[in-house]
Amino acid sequence: MKKEAKLLLEKAVNGLVLSIELFNRPYDRGRTDAVLISLDHAFEMLLKAAILHRGGRIREPRAKQTIGFDTCVRKALSDGEVKFLKDEQALALQSINSLRDAAQHHLLDISEQLLYVQAQAGLTLFRDILKEVFLKDLAVDLPSRVLPLSTTPPTDLDTLFDSEVREVRRLLRPGTRHRTEAAAKLRALAIVDGAMRGERLQPSQFVLGKLGKGIVAGRTWQQLFPGVASVSMTASGYGPSLDLRLTKKKGIPVLLVPEGTPGASVIAVRRVDELGFYCMGHNQLAAKVGLSPNRLTAFIWSLDLKSDPDAHKEIAIGKSRFHRYSARAVERIKVALQEATPDEVWQEYRGRPR
Repeated sequence: MKKEAKLLLEKAVNGLVLSIELFNRPYDRGRTDAVLISLDHAFEMLLKAAILHRGGRIREPRAKQTIGFDTCVRKALSDGEVKFLKDEQALALQSINSLRDAAQHHLLDISEQLLYVQAQAGLTLFRDILKEVFLKDLAVDLPSRVLPLSTTPPTDLDTLFDSEVREVRRLLRPGTRHRTEAAAKLRALAIVDGAMRGERLQPSQFVLGKLGKGIVAGRTWQQLFPGVASVSMTASGYGPSLDLRLTKKKGIPVLLVPEGTPGASVIAVRRVDELGFYCMGHNQLAAKVGLSPNRLTAFIWSLDLKSDPDAHKEIAIGKSRFHRYSARAVERIKVALQEATPDEVWQEYRGRPR
């Protein structure tokens, strides 16, 4: 691993451990903002380390500063040789980043349950990226005493958002004079909903006011927050091994628009150049993983790579057809090389049923 990537990865893990420590803090003064800021910083360092590890760049030509959070997500999502993020993972990152932005620059009132969802889903995502890119188990880098806890974990997103909307309705009752507090709470809900819909994630005062009027008028949270209504929360394991992920029920609405389109978030930039994503032919892939072309053929057969749409695609150019491979193919082969030698796979390939 490159030294810069190694140091960034160490900084990322440090930031994650700090966010867990702050989440478990026994008093609340500044706790919510500190958790989001530390978690967001940990992910930016992790993304930069992963991009460097994949052979990408985190500095533009002649630029004094490294690329920002949004550009990191864009590269990790759509750069063919670097790509390691899935669409739903990019949405989760945008949610954390936008909540951090609101907490650091204005007012944000996020409930304990919603903070738990962001923190626990963030920990799961950090662990997934670390394993995907660096082939490392997060447990190795965490002190044995680190344990994310919550006394009031939410059972599901439906129950969580239903209680949040009821609280906003209480704050907006006539004569209560809690509109600023209601707006701060609505900002957190609107940011998470916007992230799930792939839209710009910092709601205006007009949008918050419109949401508040809808709640007072008796509209359901599913009508007001359709992005969250399209998401399900899945959990597995328990204690320090708990995984929590937000997944789309009916697919992610992603627009094919150029970078910089007004009103479009970072995940609106998708690959439109298939040759840019499936960027390697057979010989290029062989050189990338350090195998001879014949040994590579054996691994492709053993792993059934041609059935993995994220790793392989047959692309037609004119009357000719070409087998092309993505960075996903490199990852799967490198993992397989840890489990079997090229000669073992080759012998298995030669003995296959014809």
